[in-house]
Amino acid sequence: MPLETGLLEILACPACHSPLEERDNELICTGQECGLAYPVRDGIPVLLVDEARRPG
Repeated sequence: MPLETGLLEILACPACHSPLEERDNELICTGQECGLAYPVRDGIPVLLVDEARRPG
């Protein structure tokens, strides 16, 4: 289920504060040096660095 557009506009990566981009069931940091992927569970973004997937 896609996130509301207004919500996605105000969310930022907690690690580097770059904007996030929605892909599948994740929010991907758009920062070139960061790139963390945060899960979205039951339509709720989990913006915890410890829960994020490292770029690979």
